[in-house]
Amino acid sequence: MTKARPLPQPRDPVRGAAAEPGTRWQGTPLPHVLLAPDKFKGSLGAAEVARHLAAGLRRARPGLSVTGLPVADGGEGTVDALVHSGGFRRRVVTVGGPTGRAVRASFAQRGTTAVVELAQSSGLGRLPDGIPAPLTASSRGAGEVVRKALDTGARTIVLGLGGSACTDGGVGLLGALGARFTDAGGRVIPDGGAALRGLADADLSGLDARLAGTEFLLATDVDAPLLGPGGAAAAYGPQKGAGPEDVAVLEAGLSRLVEILVPAVGPDAARVASLPGAGAAGGSGFGALACLGARRRLGVDVVLDAVGIEQELRAATLVVTGEGSLDLQTLQGKAPLGVARRARLHGVPVIAVCGRLTLTREQVAAAGFRAAYTLGSLEPDRERSIAAAAPLLRTMGRLIAREHLPDLTSPPAGAR
Repeated sequence: MTKARPLPQPRDPVRGAAAEPGTRWQGTPLPHVLLAPDKFKGSLGAAEVARHLAAGLRRARPGLSVTGLPVADGGEGTVDALVHSGGFRRRVVTVGGPTGRAVRASFAQRGTTAVVELAQSSGLGRLPDGIPAPLTASSRGAGEVVRKALDTGARTIVLGLGGSACTDGGVGLLGALGARFTDAGGRVIPDGGAALRGLADADLSGLDARLAGTEFLLATDVDAPLLGPGGAAAAYGPQKGAGPEDVAVLEAGLSRLVEILVPAVGPDAARVASLPGAGAAGGSGFGALACLGARRRLGVDVVLDAVGIEQELRAATLVVTGEGSLDLQTLQGKAPLGVARRARLHGVPVIAVCGRLTLTREQVAAAGFRAAYTLGSLEPDRERSIAAAAPLLRTMGRLIAREHLPDLTSPPAGAR
């Protein structure tokens, strides 16, 4: 398959500005703030975070120019961020969830490019009553969304991998696209990672013919391989409810999948299993890399390009980003780090906001943040902080404005 093209830039980024960047006030350029947060998981979506920060900023600095540009890292919230950018259209479809129960899932589309967020169909948030199903949860729903995207004419598919409830090596996803995975008796194996232990044959000849002309790009912040201590089962299975015995079962199943795919796709399957990102979304990264000719890119970079952040950074004098928890995982390629890296190239200072902060002052500075603000400093009780995130973010916006932006109601120093 040919190499995936970069996503085109959106034409009309959403702007919530009271004044256009570059406007002059009493002889000085008006500050322009770019708000590019990720979601606060379990509390507020990225767009809501941006909205409440903007309200606080404007409360302290009336007339301030502000743009809200929610971002994501390929996991939950990716589709929402792209739709909010104004360049993508949301499409809603009904597919099977991680346990097979029907769910409503969205994907984002712009022209012939579709962005499929695996968490929309096969994520932890789609489990009935939130009850984990580590051995039987499937990525099949994500494959059904891909098929529906192909039906709309999509020929570049971006797979956002993160937040999955399954550890099935992408077998469910591939099965929905026409692949057959069977046991020694020739029967199609049940969904879920545990069933992979009984896998005897993989037949990819029935894959949807349109896939041959489709480019696949994996968007993920996870660089884990498929197998081993840092792989899909051992490192991420416990987050999906897998106990030690379950992890062993899932690891055995994924190992069997690699063994069976070697005759189907060639000896390169074993090498692909060790690639960074192969372990993403319960090994769905491996399935896409090995069988769909996908290539991987850091999820936040895919999203930032798609929402047109470079254009916004050229106009910004300050950037505010953040996520629910600013921690060591942030430093491994989460959205705030990606935003800070881009802003650094434009010489724009970056402020981070979060619900919880575990990084040291030195780590915050090394990541490229001028300062980090945590809601916990305003409300130490975690449950109350989560419940009151909206008003706390408005307060945080006022604090940031007062500490990092000039007072727009009086002439700046040196103004004529």
